[in-house]
Amino acid sequence: MKKFINDAGLVESQMVEGMVKAYPKHLRKLDCGNVVVRARKKEGKVALISGGGSGHEPAHGGYVGTGMLDCAVAGAVFTSPTPDQIFEGIKAVATDKGVLMVVKNYTGDVMNFEMAAEMARDEGILVDHVVTNDDVAVQDSLYTTGRRGVAGTVFVHKIAGAKAEQGASLEEVKAIGQRVIDNVRTMGAALAPCTVPAAGRPGFELADDEMEIGIGIHGEPGTRRGKLCAADEIAVMLLDRVLADLDYSGRKVAVMVNGAGGTPLMELFIVNNAVHDILTERGIGVYRTYVGNYMTSIEMAGLSVSLLRLDDELRELLDARADTPAFIEA
Repeated sequence: MKKFINDAGLVESQMVEGMVKAYPKHLRKLDCGNVVVRARKKEGKVALISGGGSGHEPAHGGYVGTGMLDCAVAGAVFTSPTPDQIFEGIKAVATDKGVLMVVKNYTGDVMNFEMAAEMARDEGILVDHVVTNDDVAVQDSLYTTGRRGVAGTVFVHKIAGAKAEQGASLEEVKAIGQRVIDNVRTMGAALAPCTVPAAGRPGFELADDEMEIGIGIHGEPGTRRGKLCAADEIAVMLLDRVLADLDYSGRKVAVMVNGAGGTPLMELFIVNNAVHDILTERGIGVYRTYVGNYMTSIEMAGLSVSLLRLDDELRELLDARADTPAFIEA
């Protein structure tokens, strides 16, 4: 294993410390663990909190700021944060309008966030949640009951965050978050695995002429293995699954070509080129495109394609101002 780290046991804490030092205008770290909140708490709005295991950077700390999250909680690499950590985050950002938790559908995350919510309610805090499940590769997995929450979660952060910033009620913010979940689908593939620092070895082995199709975001293998093919063919393969799951016909969409951490931008743009051509051929209009590392798997050489079906309100909220370390919308 070759990584720029000091100690496998300190990866998460030193990463969070480094992030906060890089973005002091946006972020402040709590003393209770790897929990970051807005540098300046904003009252009078629903507070959004999200998180999960480390290793998905810039998610989730990178989305803390104006128009997105108020708090992000980081567990160990690919491991859910504890209920205590989440509870401390909730207490730090809670307002009289309540707290919405955006939880990716992984069993540990869902369980621990729900436990934290119960602890918060015992303290009189108004709290609710949505669970993202955009991955069309699986119906169930070793990690979930139901589909996994993957890169499409970033659209929930953005749009629910914008709604909260407008001063909407907790019920309204939850409803718009759920509407994003209902309209976003994702499918991914990988050319090489990642190495969890504490494990010290790759999560799976792959020959030079092979790829994994249907990957998650925890370094797990795909749902099937196939021969490596051209980027255009991979784009078709991924989009076929996404478009078969939800009717996008004649609709405007937001596209996210998300890197898994080890894929050059050059290759992401090549895939995006094909994605746009395919969508145009199929009568689907592209309203906005996001290409880059939004929800990674450490250094996995992989990518995913997410499509969000838009309506007028979702477009407006997607366009709304955001100012966070990893997502800026003027």
